[in-house]
Amino acid sequence: MTHLQTGLSPETIEKARLELNENPDVLHQDIQQVRDMIITRPDIGFLRTDDAFILRFLRARKFHQTDAFRLLAQYFQYRQLNLDMFKNFKADDPGIKRALIDGFPGVLEKRDHYGRKILLLFAANWDQSRNSFTDILRAILLSLEVLIEDQELQINGFILIIDWSNFSFKQASKLTPSILKLAIEGLQDSFPARFGGVHFVNQPWYIHALYTLIKPFLKDKTRKRIFLHGNNLNSLHQLIHPECLPSEFGGTLPPYDMGTWARTLLGPDYSDENEYTHTSYNAMHVKHSSSNLERGYSPKHMTRSQSVVEPGTLKHEELGESENTQLLLALD
Repeated sequence: MTHLQTGLSPETIEKARLELNENPDVLHQDIQQVRDMIITRPDIGFLRTDDAFILRFLRARKFHQTDAFRLLAQYFQYRQLNLDMFKNFKADDPGIKRALIDGFPGVLEKRDHYGRKILLLFAANWDQSRNSFTDILRAILLSLEVLIEDQELQINGFILIIDWSNFSFKQASKLTPSILKLAIEGLQDSFPARFGGVHFVNQPWYIHALYTLIKPFLKDKTRKRIFLHGNNLNSLHQLIHPECLPSEFGGTLPPYDMGTWARTLLGPDYSDENEYTHTSYNAMHVKHSSSNLERGYSPKHMTRSQSVVEPGTLKHEELGESENTQLLLALD
């Protein structure tokens, strides 16, 4: 075992060998082959090229060096093309902070039965007067940056569950093709994470329509990992065991506390009254995130409806003509 695998369990090392083609005997050579390709892209500023950083891209692409380098290049190119998104890219940035406080994303402490980290998005909590979609995306990307420091997660990966309960037609009208494409490029094409599944629950008809809209931007591999469960939580439980899920998803865990992950990133001085210190994200938070979660912070649950929208009974929101036209044109 090389020092780059320090901290990994024997089971995870074996999983990396079998599923990702990771070979400790040639790990440094694999990394150097990717690093040697950097000279072919002088148009991109590769701001970090250490062994541990490059290794996560190799793992994300099952040690295909060319694919790993392409992902590495896209990672930095995405940041060059979207400079405003990555200015003050830390937890105490006002926009990122608001999104984190509002539960974007939620991160469960308990992993699933494959060791994957479970991320939650409660779509109806998007207050569009408070959070821009871009800031929510920034908060998600920052959270992934923190989580991906964990080598176990580089190998085991992530699961994303999106609950669309009570997500209104008016809210959906703000999900334009351009911002959805921005999210897909940032998460699918430019980040070294292995997503084992994206699960939609309680999605209304217009989310089906939006999914049809974005399908051309999704890779075949991604499309195969998107599951539309609707109101059928049994199908969700066949893929993610109930003991890994909070009660909102028919699981045996308590309801999810929206402030949990925000407190982890913002530090122990964060309070339930949304008063928090300006604690910048740094790598130290990663090492202590698990212990912070285990300290038993006083829970404060954001109000969210858990009612299920039955097919055919959905009431359309009253929209202004411009908003209605915007979504209908997008879904045309």
